[in-house]
Amino acid sequence: MFNFILSKEKCDLTIQKFGNLQKENVLLQQSLREQQTQTAANAEDLFLELLEIGDALEALLDYLEQNSNPSPEFIQRLPKSVGAVNRKFLGILAKRHVLPIEIELQSTQPDFNLCRVVDREERNDLADQTITKIVRRGFYLGEKTLRPTEVITSKSSVEES
Repeated sequence: MFNFILSKEKCDLTIQKFGNLQKENVLLQQSLREQQTQTAANAEDLFLELLEIGDALEALLDYLEQNSNPSPEFIQRLPKSVGAVNRKFLGILAKRHVLPIEIELQSTQPDFNLCRVVDREERNDLADQTITKIVRRGFYLGEKTLRPTEVITSKSSVEES
């Protein structure tokens, strides 16, 4: 068994440091609770916004289900209605720093940090590996590529003699 003898100063210092650690622990726990509350509130806001999009889509589907022969006016407004839902969705993403990757067709070869080639098509009118079609839009999360843009690129057909 060991016996340690601490001076009064060292004992007081140890007690003070222990007290400081306890205070820091309480502050960290409080900070963690606040962060958890904020995270839950942010998630709730996101879900409520996504539910609005779901409501809009559900209303469109309900109308189509109840009207097997929709009016020409409805058909004419449909692209605008779906576009509004898409803009709302992109707005929700933008508020959370999720932004689309902008890529121009037929003007560039794919940047493989931003694109993933999913298919090739024969095209003699374009340089090899020119982007001809965007299959699925890519997105950034802040500065990071969250999802690369999926593209189709050109390939030259080589005739053999």
